[in-house]
Amino acid sequence: MPGAISISKVDGKPGQVYYPLSLDEVPKPSPTSKQVIIKIHAAALNHRDLFIRQHLYPGTTFGVPLLADGCGTVVAIGSEVDAKWKGQRVVVNPGTGWKDSPEGPEDKAGYRILGGTKMNANGTLQEYMAIDESELELAPEHLSAVEAAALPLTGLTAWRAVVTKCGEHNLKPGKNILVTGIGGGVALMALEFARAAGANVWVTSGSEEKIKKAVGLGAKGGVNYKEESWEKKLLAMLPTENKQIDAIIDGAGGDVVDKGAKLLKPGGVIAIYGMTVGPKMPFLMQAVLKNIDVKGSTMGSRKEFKDMVDFVRSTKAKPVVSRVVAGFDLEAINGLFEDMKKGAQFGKLVIEVSKESADSKL
Repeated sequence: MPGAISISKVDGKPGQVYYPLSLDEVPKPSPTSKQVIIKIHAAALNHRDLFIRQHLYPGTTFGVPLLADGCGTVVAIGSEVDAKWKGQRVVVNPGTGWKDSPEGPEDKAGYRILGGTKMNANGTLQEYMAIDESELELAPEHLSAVEAAALPLTGLTAWRAVVTKCGEHNLKPGKNILVTGIGGGVALMALEFARAAGANVWVTSGSEEKIKKAVGLGAKGGVNYKEESWEKKLLAMLPTENKQIDAIIDGAGGDVVDKGAKLLKPGGVIAIYGMTVGPKMPFLMQAVLKNIDVKGSTMGSRKEFKDMVDFVRSTKAKPVVSRVVAGFDLEAINGLFEDMKKGAQFGKLVIEVSKESADSKL
């Protein structure tokens, strides 16, 4: 029987427990009339998967395959599915309940992400996955299956923060975009999208090595946020023709508005997709006087997912992969989770579930 990986229950309080991985035997799925069956080639971790194992994520449950990111080949289709999908290499939209509204999910139940919760009893960390035809996009041809699997959720989150929230007028040549906390999947995709759009991208990190790697990926430069008055050092690095930051993509929160008010142009934007430093963030009068917009941003719609994949295809953008393990080796997969716990990764952590066959490559 095909395999799938979920979590199994042990006693413990949320935040203190660490649910073990479970390798499950599951029946090979059959498609309903509007579904396809995907043979999964690769699936990738997100921080939410670590939170699920720690019971720090809403709806955490057992027996549901983990992970929201996946790439594979369509091996069977339902009776009402367009025959064009058969044999195609695809990426999966990582959530449901959000069609195309720029404001947020239209579904009253909210956005339901794949993997590990009772809100959406499906996930990508399994050998065969049944999913509705409407949730597929062709995998960009220039990406390997491992790279394509690294794209969906972080790519979608970065796309909404960079393009929808900051606006295309801030992504032109000569514009300066600051991406904080470089090294995580979303931050690296934000760097790639802003760079591919033509903007100058600057980064912050607590690691000089990560700043150097980001410069190797196309960032113009970066500063260590552990240094006092790092914002002054960054301003001195900006080109003469534009000595201000046009937009900030942030996943930390904390003092980003304080620092941002000193860095941003009047009317600049701070798009915040996470608050890893803490759940509260002061909004200062200095930011009000500069007309700075602070915008929350999470995941994205089905339309934004398509737009993001199309952009990746047309610009040949690539996600950064930190490490890959092969097969359903629980010890090796646990090692990926340890990388995430320690913040040791630079890019995405990916499980290669099955090798692509020659005829599955487009």
